[in-house]
Amino acid sequence: MKPLFTLHAGEFLVDTEIETNFRRVNVWIPAKDTGIDLLVTNKNNTETVSLQVKFSRDYNDAYVRNVALRDGVRVGGWWTPTQKQIENSRADYWVFVLYGLTNQRTKDFIIVKPSDLLKRLRAIHGSRQKFHSYFWVTEEGRCWETRGLRNEHKLAVARNEYQNDDRDFTRYLNDWTPIAALND
Repeated sequence: MKPLFTLHAGEFLVDTEIETNFRRVNVWIPAKDTGIDLLVTNKNNTETVSLQVKFSRDYNDAYVRNVALRDGVRVGGWWTPTQKQIENSRADYWVFVLYGLTNQRTKDFIIVKPSDLLKRLRAIHGSRQKFHSYFWVTEEGRCWETRGLRNEHKLAVARNEYQNDDRDFTRYLNDWTPIAALND
């Protein structure tokens, strides 16, 4: 028997985060796949924000072997969106879910407009059909796209010494402003 709908772990974590922190919004799960995973409305259902949710396991093996990285990086995930997926996205925002398992269970969310995401990934990786993107969240609460960085730059990320405007995704980290606007 085919289920009517399914909810993956990332969607569950986003839904739970929204419903816990924004009591005056409604979260809807579309009945069919249209490229929108969650629809969030204000209390009266007159304003909406659509979300595309992307989940990754914690790729702690990428940094846990190195003590300096392990002590400085809280969680790291890997995604492979295509340029076409991002360009054709119907969602208002993409939400990348980073669920940390190494030392403690942590939840972090990168909430970014598809157009901003595409612009930044192109600036980092050039124009390619498929992006391989590593997002790391540091213990200092910074968020970086780290795919292709040399080891000394990864260490600088972990030590909170790295600087690169294109790779810095901190402004999108746990920025629930679009949902908070519906919560009034």
